[in-house]
Amino acid sequence: MAHAATAGTPEAPSFADILAARKRIRRHLEPSPCRNYPSLDRLVGAEVWVKHDNLLPTGAFKVRGGVNLMSRLDEATRERGVIAASTGNHGQSVAFAARLFGVSAIVCAPEAANPVKVESMRDLGAEVVLVGRDFDDAREHCERLAAEHGYRYIHSGDEPDLIAGVATHTVELLEDQPEVDVILVPIGGGSGAAGACLAAKAMRPGTVVIGVQSSAAPTAHDSWREGRLVERPNQTLAEGLATRTAFELPQRILKQHLDDFVLVSDEELLAATAVMIESRAPWSSRRAPRPSPRPFCRM
Repeated sequence: MAHAATAGTPEAPSFADILAARKRIRRHLEPSPCRNYPSLDRLVGAEVWVKHDNLLPTGAFKVRGGVNLMSRLDEATRERGVIAASTGNHGQSVAFAARLFGVSAIVCAPEAANPVKVESMRDLGAEVVLVGRDFDDAREHCERLAAEHGYRYIHSGDEPDLIAGVATHTVELLEDQPEVDVILVPIGGGSGAAGACLAAKAMRPGTVVIGVQSSAAPTAHDSWREGRLVERPNQTLAEGLATRTAFELPQRILKQHLDDFVLVSDEELLAATAVMIESRAPWSSRRAPRPSPRPFCRM
């Protein structure tokens, strides 16, 4: 399932790359649980399974990619150190993996970054540089530091090893719940959705993958719709989805494999968060026999 890259950009990972990533990651991360909540079934009118990557060490799926990428760096690169830009989740992933493999890490984050995530990155051993008003300001500063000092810059989207790593959440999902028909994936830069597409289309080609993004930061959505990389204002409260630039590699994968892409308002995101908190119990880790619409999963 590898695809040709345009000049200067990396190739998409193959399904074999994803399976290899799973072997590397399993040495350090246990599979996350996939749970069914009857109250969500009732609200949605379908059988809903939630893949709880929020229970991974950094609280997000991205740590899968960080571990896979860091495990593949050669010794000379590890000695130089790594650098990344992040609003929090990617940075925690890099910091966690760097600590795991004994690599020094710098994370550039916006000045208003979530203080809990900033503290987490520092607790994991990363140097955190707070700079700029948003992710893209921090990214530009990060790229300058990487060029000046020779650090290995870990892009938050255009990294095949990151995408192969995060794709393992969908491998686990479809092994656990092979009858899932629709997968809903939140999108910021798109690495998680790109990984979901590659794994789902390889394992169960009929599975529908739908991306969801905040209408207050619609860069990835608009790039996918228009078939070209565009820049849009970033005003969302959802920090994990907050970017005003699109990433080439995830967009290339999404353009080929994503079935649909929808926008929701920040108000709807907040309401959905409240529903998830209120619907956490009771839950089941096994499918209960009952007449219902075909199942789908939200990541």
